[in-house]
Amino acid sequence: MSRGFLVWAIALLLPTVHFFLQVGLGIGIWAPDLLTVALLLLARELRAGKAAAIGFCFGLLEDAFSILAFGANTLTLTLLGILGARSRDLFVAESAGFFLGYLAIGSWLRYALHWVFAGETLRGSAGEVLLVQGPIAAVYAAGVGVVFLILAGVIEASEA
Repeated sequence: MSRGFLVWAIALLLPTVHFFLQVGLGIGIWAPDLLTVALLLLARELRAGKAAAIGFCFGLLEDAFSILAFGANTLTLTLLGILGARSRDLFVAESAGFFLGYLAIGSWLRYALHWVFAGETLRGSAGEVLLVQGPIAAVYAAGVGVVFLILAGVIEASEA
């Protein structure tokens, strides 16, 4: 499977499934954050400007369903797109273990940045969001992202 096809599959499939689970089925917090997974995977393939633009678009889509903290998701995902694209300069590994760590750290960072940008009236306690909810959701999303990569044939399951 070519890298170009994979990028388009990630860009279209994962956000669609994300919103289907979140909005269509109403699963809410029980669904993995596939929007962040999609952005982080795309950012590894794109330059920082394009990754930031995709993060901006994904953030606007996410903020369309947010009544109180409009803009927090947009800013968070834009910055995450830039950081994800820059990660290529620091890490060149392509194993399942690397992607598990990369997606987990990136997903946790999304929670941390959103907590900062959401504003004091909407924030939960820092300990609860950053030390309990964030890590659990990040590992969940990372696991789903790695399973997607294995099923797509990008990485081998034995490369852990």
